[in-house]
Amino acid sequence: MDEHEVREWIRRVKNGTLSRRHFIEAMMGLGLTAPMATQMLVSAGVARAQPKPVGFTPTRRGGGGRLRLLWWQAPTLLNGHFATGTKDQDASRPVYEPLAAFDPDGNFVPILAAEIPTHQNGGLSRDGKTVTWRLKKDARWHDGKPFTADDVIFTWEYAADPATAAVTVTAYRDIERIDRVDDHTVKAVFKEPRAFWYDAFFGVRGYILPRHLFSAYKGANSRNAPQNLKPIGTGPYKLVDFKPGDSARYEINPNYHVPNRPFFDVIELKGGGDTTSAARAVLQTGEFDFAWNMQVEWDVLRRLEQGGKGKVLNTTTGNIEHVQLNQTDPWTEVDGERASVKTKHPIFHDLKFRQALALLVDRATVAEELYGPTGQATGNFLNAPARFRSRNTKWEFIVDKANRLLDEAGYRRGPDGVRLTKDGKRIKLLFQTSTNSLRQKNQAIVKQACAKGGIEVELKSVTASVFFSSDPANADTYSHFYADLQMYNTTMTSPDPQWFMNQFLSTEVAQKANKWAGRNPTRWRNEEYDKLWNAAEVEFDPLKRAAQFIQMNDLVVNNVVVIPENWRNRPAAVNLKLGGMELSGWDSDLWHIAYWHREA
Repeated sequence: MDEHEVREWIRRVKNGTLSRRHFIEAMMGLGLTAPMATQMLVSAGVARAQPKPVGFTPTRRGGGGRLRLLWWQAPTLLNGHFATGTKDQDASRPVYEPLAAFDPDGNFVPILAAEIPTHQNGGLSRDGKTVTWRLKKDARWHDGKPFTADDVIFTWEYAADPATAAVTVTAYRDIERIDRVDDHTVKAVFKEPRAFWYDAFFGVRGYILPRHLFSAYKGANSRNAPQNLKPIGTGPYKLVDFKPGDSARYEINPNYHVPNRPFFDVIELKGGGDTTSAARAVLQTGEFDFAWNMQVEWDVLRRLEQGGKGKVLNTTTGNIEHVQLNQTDPWTEVDGERASVKTKHPIFHDLKFRQALALLVDRATVAEELYGPTGQATGNFLNAPARFRSRNTKWEFIVDKANRLLDEAGYRRGPDGVRLTKDGKRIKLLFQTSTNSLRQKNQAIVKQACAKGGIEVELKSVTASVFFSSDPANADTYSHFYADLQMYNTTMTSPDPQWFMNQFLSTEVAQKANKWAGRNPTRWRNEEYDKLWNAAEVEFDPLKRAAQFIQMNDLVVNNVVVIPENWRNRPAAVNLKLGGMELSGWDSDLWHIAYWHREA
């Protein structure tokens, strides 16, 4: 397709004879990312500026009564910059807002920004080094203070400071400075041209913090801010009460910057319990209006839908359920730290052993018997968008082949059939995950196959609110990873994989020095991987950039740093009368909460 044909396609989108989604899919087929295709439409003046309600237009703010939400992983803090789990990102979203969000198609939607920066409006420089953000002038913090450029600049300073130990640091650390143009305009200058400019201030990593409340809590003092539990934001709802590990209650923001929004007067977010009970509470009994992340066996969800109160919405994502192999020794303490980067795992340093483990993970059974249409077996860690998906990998479940590898590597069986290390010690691996009936069944499938390979596996499950906690003092979090193996889902929170793939960077190792806020809990370090990731940051050729990410995926998979299991969708249980959600696989489920409503 040449430039003339592309212009013709854009013209057809403008006159309504071609859908925006069809155009984006076609451009992705040519090697562009969804955001790049969206930028073409924005530049032509055809991308939407604000989310549009579907089938319902309120004539005034409020009057919608109570909205009841159920997150079976209970939130433990309300500062998205410290959120190592989706639950805390989501619970922060009714209060805090980014400059822009991602809709279901990966389009950019302005939230606190007055418009999306483009080449056409002067927001994006041609050299890829600067982004000018024009901000809304009518947004105010919940305490009445005006939202200004100073808050955006402060959020960058806060998140980019290594002493803050924010999990969002990689989104901001490549910004050299932010110039204050005026009260409602800022100009971000990157240290070098950046292809993925739309990481900082976007989506779940973009929550803007109030400078007047957080300025005394930047850096080493960041964890002591009262607003980590009592946030004051610009969002459609104000926090009324928060019980960490239990519930959050919000009330309508009467001064919200979007006219006639939001619809509901009160939001009650209940945390805890289990996935099946959460599904039942929406689909069968109708006690709640919405339940997040229905990681429930598909046949159970189908039966519960027959209750007639709700339905399952299955959102496409890039999320991956996977098993991680600890590259360090979780049982040895060095300088007061377990799983220190100064150690190596006593068995997993052997590639053949890791390859044998990968052969003992029955991905087909997990996909077919547990997930059904809510996920699919995969051999890749990076699966979406399609242009980044490797065709070089494959997965197999072959017990005999695993046994041959282990025999060749010298792991002989002991008298009871359990294999021994090369110095004669009995091999026993601790395999942990969060408490969830589907995950426990997944664990059991892996354990059963490992037993056939002569590997003894002990299973451990940790309450989800603890496992995904951001508490640096809690040794049971996944970021501490005090086990040999662990399993969970990594959420892809952008249609671009730059952030998603930083969890294997050497600089992102989760450790005591960064309060275990680093995104690399496996503690794998690889110079080739680091070079590829850094090169992708400044590569503007879409085909070359895609090839770089495919190489990264292949390094991780072929080195068996992780064992990808299931490329997951994100199913949610939704009341039949709840509308306006536009759930996005690239953002928080609550990114569109100001537009949710109840049909008559």
